[in-house]
Amino acid sequence: MSTPRLALVHERLTEVAGSENVVEQLNRQWPEARVHVPIARPEGIPAGLTHAPVTTWLDRLYRRSGQGSYAPLLPLLPGSFRRMPLREADVVITSHHAFATQVVHATDAPVIAYVHSPARWAWHAELRAGEAGGRLGELALTALAARTRRQELAAAPRLAHVVANSTAVAERVQQCWNRTAEVVYPPVNTSYYHPDPAVEREDFFLLAGRLVPYKRPDLAVRAAEVAGVRLVVAGDGRFLQRCQELAGPRTTFAGRVSDAALRDLHRRSRALVMPGVEDFGIVPVEAMACGSPVLALGSGGALDTVLPQVSGQLVAAGGDDQVVAALAEAMTGFRAGDYDPQVVRKHAERFSEDVFRTSMRDVVTRVTR
Repeated sequence: MSTPRLALVHERLTEVAGSENVVEQLNRQWPEARVHVPIARPEGIPAGLTHAPVTTWLDRLYRRSGQGSYAPLLPLLPGSFRRMPLREADVVITSHHAFATQVVHATDAPVIAYVHSPARWAWHAELRAGEAGGRLGELALTALAARTRRQELAAAPRLAHVVANSTAVAERVQQCWNRTAEVVYPPVNTSYYHPDPAVEREDFFLLAGRLVPYKRPDLAVRAAEVAGVRLVVAGDGRFLQRCQELAGPRTTFAGRVSDAALRDLHRRSRALVMPGVEDFGIVPVEAMACGSPVLALGSGGALDTVLPQVSGQLVAAGGDDQVVAALAEAMTGFRAGDYDPQVVRKHAERFSEDVFRTSMRDVVTRVTR
């Protein structure tokens, strides 16, 4: 049997983050496959892609606009996926978090959807609050959300196979699309993030990532103040000022740091603190890959990645004051001797890039068998 010709489809290449790393690893597994996206800009293209991405007519509009915000193009994105040139592909893998499953209308080949999430802003009104300017903008985004839900529901039965990036997302796929999803965890660069025996642990906890409201960095800052422990905050974002207002003298803000600096912080910190709910959560696995345990809210992706008494501790979800108290108790009661860095590291290897590529290869084999 000949090797199937694959095509890879992604939402957009405007910045490199977790979903772009997924596409890069898929391209490493199938280097002959072309990556199709509606729009792209140089800083959003992963360095490991084997070919330049194939863009659509929307990319010309995006370039003319100066490649800034893509928000004005949102209503046009679904149509661009439906017109992608995918006729020569024997199987299509689409990386979806908003519109990408619309490629089912562009090809008769089986489409495998790797789902970072059904379009959360479309299904949850609270996530649209404050994202559009004024009453007219709010009405337009609400109308787009309704259309997006209809489009996702229409595409879902036509997907040959659905893969979710975590158990939490698989449950959301079932709720929103009425489809069962197989879980394949996203790739984490456990080769880069690894322990260094020459680096000694220091007396501080670490909070790392974008400082935005949904990640709840304010809860970690408040908890550190209650516990009277040192906290280093690595990251920036629109919630920075609020976190600084809540911080005590033992909390330090390092700003946005390089990968090398973040790895060093993981190696030196007592533990990473994860106060928000993530669909998966790359940063906690990077910490564990460096041998650092994780104190996390027991919800969302942390239930997949943090193994209590082995790689960290889960605290109960609840109201803000309850979570702050629980995190503070976990910090004050933390004992480094309870965790073996090598065991923590071994647990993180379950989420490596190699494991991801092997798992997705198995998915394609089953679908095309």
